Amino acid sequence: MARRGYDHCMSGLRDQTAKLAELVATSLDEAFTTEALARRAYQSRTQFHRLFRAVIEETPQAMRRRLQLERAAWSLGQSRTSVTDIAFDAGYGSLEAFTRAFRKAFGVSPSLYRRIGSAKIELPAPSGIHFRSLLPMQGAATMNLYELFAGNESWHTLRLLEYANRLTDEQLDRPLNNVTEAVPFQEPSKTLRQVLENIIYTKEVWGAALLGKNDVNLNFTPASERTPARLLERLRVADANFQLAFHNVAAANTWDDEFVDALCEPPEKFTYGSVFAHIITFNAHRRLQALDALRQLGVTPEGFGDPSEFERSLTPAV
Repeated sequence: MARRGYDHCMSGLRDQTAKLAELVATSLDEAFTTEALARRAYQSRTQFHRLFRAVIEETPQAMRRRLQLERAAWSLGQSRTSVTDIAFDAGYGSLEAFTRAFRKAFGVSPSLYRRIGSAKIELPAPSGIHFRSLLPMQGAATMNLYELFAGNESWHTLRLLEYANRLTDEQLDRPLNNVTEAVPFQEPSKTLRQVLENIIYTKEVWGAALLGKNDVNLNFTPASERTPARLLERLRVADANFQLAFHNVAAANTWDDEFVDALCEPPEKFTYGSVFAHIITFNAHRRLQALDALRQLGVTPEGFGDPSEFERSLTPAV
């Protein structure tokens, strides 16, 4: 079971890497923004950037620029296209700008590179993905149920924290009416600050368990870690771990595989699917509590926490 899970995890990681590489490869001749690529992946810009850095170990912009330069080097060696045309094809507004970038990357000017017949095309890349290895790629990404649920969870939590950042400490710690914690082993959610803390803490703990980390604080976190600014920073880290762990499972379809949660005493086994469902179910409950808490505090948040709101936020404008 462990070996099968490892093989599926690695297969899932390879599939996810290929999917992200495809998005960049098909954008080489288009106007580029990270937001546009994120929309194609049906993710928010922040989620897409985190996942890309975790899986590819480059930013989307850095990878795209590198692939454009590698393609330019290939064109210099394999075609008689003018250097000026190659520069424009690589997305540079002038021959001078292209020459500076090419010399910095390859050590020689484009013209000299062509004259000496250099065979060096590939630039350093943590992912090992290069222009020469990319086959023609077409088609847009589609959003599956995992991406919808995971994306909605992160997107709405971020919006809640943005609202919370406008409140005073007194408002964040004011006792709320009819707010309870559904899970008995979590800190009671009696204030908006506690509700938000429990959303993020849940992702932190399960992310650490899924990735085999032991650097999470299992005790109640101090007040200094519960300011809206710190909660936002914690969310960014927790989301990166969450996305990295579950994207591999989703891509390999190993939801029924088991893993050992070493953070439990004694350690327990869980399936990936049950843990994902647990996080989404109880954090959805807490997010709705947070929305109601904001209204109790006189804030009028936009929307009602419906996943369709997240989906509409990613729909390209027409």
